[in-house]
Amino acid sequence: MLRNKLSSINLCNIAVHDKFWGKYTGLVTKEIIPYQWKALNDEVLDAEPSHCISNFEIAAGLKEGSFQGWVFQDTDLAKWLEAVAFSLSYEPNPELEKRADEAIELIGKAQEENGYLNTHFSILYPGQQFCNLKEGHELYTSGHMIEAAVAYYKVTGKDKFLQIMKKNADLICEVFNTEKYKNAIPGHEEIELALVKLYEVTGEQKYMDMAKAFVDRRGMRPNYLSEENTKPWYIDVWHDPNPYVEEYGQSHIPVREQDKAEGHAVRAVYLYSAMADIAYQYKDDELFQACERLYENIINKRMYITGGIGSSGMMERFTTDYDLPNDSNYSESCASIGLAMFCRRMTQITGDASYLDTMELALVNTVLAGIAMDGKSFFYVNPLEVWPDNCMEATSRAHVKATRQKWFGCACCPPNIARTLASLGEYICFVDEDGFYLNLHTGASFECDTESGRLAVEVDTEFPWKGHTIIRIKSDNTYGKARIRIPSYANNLCVNFNGEKLEPVIKKGYLVIKGKFKDDVIDITFDMPAQIVYANPNVRADIGKAAVVKGPIVYCLEEIDNGSNLAGVYIDVTEALEEEYCPDVLGGVTVIKAKGKRVETTSWNDGKLYAPRPVKFEKTNLTFVPYCNWGNRGYGEMSVWVKSL
Repeated sequence: MLRNKLSSINLCNIAVHDKFWGKYTGLVTKEIIPYQWKALNDEVLDAEPSHCISNFEIAAGLKEGSFQGWVFQDTDLAKWLEAVAFSLSYEPNPELEKRADEAIELIGKAQEENGYLNTHFSILYPGQQFCNLKEGHELYTSGHMIEAAVAYYKVTGKDKFLQIMKKNADLICEVFNTEKYKNAIPGHEEIELALVKLYEVTGEQKYMDMAKAFVDRRGMRPNYLSEENTKPWYIDVWHDPNPYVEEYGQSHIPVREQDKAEGHAVRAVYLYSAMADIAYQYKDDELFQACERLYENIINKRMYITGGIGSSGMMERFTTDYDLPNDSNYSESCASIGLAMFCRRMTQITGDASYLDTMELALVNTVLAGIAMDGKSFFYVNPLEVWPDNCMEATSRAHVKATRQKWFGCACCPPNIARTLASLGEYICFVDEDGFYLNLHTGASFECDTESGRLAVEVDTEFPWKGHTIIRIKSDNTYGKARIRIPSYANNLCVNFNGEKLEPVIKKGYLVIKGKFKDDVIDITFDMPAQIVYANPNVRADIGKAAVVKGPIVYCLEEIDNGSNLAGVYIDVTEALEEEYCPDVLGGVTVIKAKGKRVETTSWNDGKLYAPRPVKFEKTNLTFVPYCNWGNRGYGEMSVWVKSL
């Protein structure tokens, strides 16, 4: 592990102006945040109601009524506020800030005298706190509120929200160090990584120690969550007749012994993110080695080519190695966000850019697929194959949607995507006392301080359609290091420094250039042609199939380009792929053309279901578009994996 952890850049010091990402980040303040505020206030027509703001108003005594929605409904407002905070760092908006301040005022009024904050329990079970950690999500909700409060304080300097959540965190530290709760853990992890953030901004050690205690207790015996329903104070929130599955909440064995990603995928990667934070803070090599094992298990045996995780719709969970079905998988948007968070931390700790390949994969494919290109509809679930006709209620594919939804009753994903897009700068680069680390080839400008002065950096790129990035560095003869990630898919790397070819020095996946910078230009080119890839033969769902990728971008077939019944389409892998940049398609993307064949169907016009007829093929041309953009041109079939010839 690194002696000094790499720091995420202060979002006030970076501006993103990227053509690829700008399609989405440019919508955050203009479209996404206002739309989601309407959703939280139940003002979006024909959308599932949120009840979120209403619940806070009831808990605050501002109106009559009862709690409605899921037990964790408060978190939607928390993530919205976090997105607002991040957006204010690069796009000041007094009106939006005023609205956020008013929302924070409402949160403060809903908080109980002892610091407790949860509208579900305050309204429905007053005075009965922490009586169902397994299902109640109180600590999960507090975690998201803490994250939002930290972000708002760091950007605006206002500490009202931070003080509200410090009071809540103080209560948690007090309660969960009593004899009654000495081995208690949250059912849904999140509070752990949030307490780390609270420690980092306040310097109060008790928050870090509480986070570590929650991690250390998980998987220990007796298992608090398994036995909780026998406690006299237990409140049955969900009335689930099924016994608690310890793997579901990663509490089956101690975390330092875990080597397979198990259970609910979002909970898992939130836990792993906290484990990485705590391993670094306490120099706990055993805990960090567990993080490494779990990461390797995910990327080598339990992750989709799109960076999606969680293959089962039942329990939203990891299943077993290589079980990666395409048309019934879950791959929750929140899970890929959590995976990106985990990978980011692993690179910050190790300085190893290899984790960023996975981070990038999750962000540019599954996370972006989760939001429409107008910012106003969302996928909760991200399958790799969709036949709209069989996405039916009361079936194994009831969770799969063929079109993005305006909102969800359980809406954790939309505001999570919003806060991720708003905080993209934290993923783009890191800084340390020597200089900067460019993690994503993304158009941006930022500044960072070294021990000898300040560097001003401007990044322009044609990525991801071309492997060409130009980094301009300006300073006053400041000594520093520029480290630029060279992705694993980059071939034929060529580096020019101030017009002269440079022999690349690559360390842990970063191109390293050091010296005194004044007015310098680093010009990087590499090849990343579209290519056909295959899955490990142990992935039964993909045997005999191929996928098309270009750099980190995974491609798919859509019905609008290729006709219906995509299951009857085959790609000819012996024919070369053709790339064409189409400025009028999906806001400007590189489209991939391929040769293939289609199963002939006219001989089945007699309507028979089965007959002794050999398969006949007809030649066809195939058009692949980026998976992240699918479903933006109408209703129809989609498939990432295609049968191959």
